[in-house]
Amino acid sequence: PVHKKDVLKASVMLEKKKEYATILAFDVKVTSEAREYAEENGVKIFMADIIYHLFDQFKAYIDNLKEEKKKEAADEAVFPCVLQILPNYIFNKKDPIVLGVDVVEGIAKVGTPICVPARDFIDIGRIASIENNHKPVDIAKKGQTVAIKIVGATPEEQQKMFGRHFEIDDELVSHVSRKSIDVLKANYRDDLSMEDWRLVVKLKTLFKIQ
Repeated sequence: PVHKKDVLKASVMLEKKKEYATILAFDVKVTSEAREYAEENGVKIFMADIIYHLFDQFKAYIDNLKEEKKKEAADEAVFPCVLQILPNYIFNKKDPIVLGVDVVEGIAKVGTPICVPARDFIDIGRIASIENNHKPVDIAKKGQTVAIKIVGATPEEQQKMFGRHFEIDDELVSHVSRKSIDVLKANYRDDLSMEDWRLVVKLKTLFKIQ
């Protein structure tokens, strides 16, 4: 059976990789002392008589943890995108800035900080909402034409105005950082295509990120 000492060994992983502080008990009993100690210390014990069931339980647990981590990291994750402003689709010039854009590259996502590289990399705010065919969406991908609302997070960003601080020909780019790239790698690796990752590398060079 699984004893308290087994749980003690597994608990070492709590500080390193929480998801592996687990015991997979295939067709064995778990002592009540071991179960209590596991519950108190955050060690997960999975029990099953069929090996596939055990694997399914563990996989579901790992998937759930990944989703939790994604949610926690959502504010710091900046997806790469390059947007081209559409002439005749300037709905509001300032605070909020509302524009029609083509997604030239990458993924435009609600919450993405946007800057204008051609204008000394000025920050103009974050994407507050996206509309595709008058319907609100969370993301827009390469090749799509959407309307975006950009809201300034600081008084400085709120002053930024289309026609004064940036023009129709200026590309809008997601403002990535060393930290945001690390968060993407850790939590969103599979959410980005190879092409999106190549754009991350391109933006890394553009922003001179080491």
